[in-house]
Amino acid sequence: MKNYLVSVGVVTGFLIVYVIAIQLNLSMFLIWLLFLISPVLLIWMVVSVLKAPVEIKETFDNKWYQDN
Repeated sequence: MKNYLVSVGVVTGFLIVYVIAIQLNLSMFLIWLLFLISPVLLIWMVVSVLKAPVEIKETFDNKWYQDN
């Protein structure tokens, strides 16, 4: 599987776990730990998406208004 898809899935799952932990009033230590880890995961996801070897065939001028 492609690395950028894995990173997006992991960070999305992490966000879901974080929100559920807050709603269930789990340990404040756990919530703070998840909160402190989240910027690292977010940076990892952004870097992996931006470095992904995906070729884009459309240009901004061609796709801006698609009502032609």
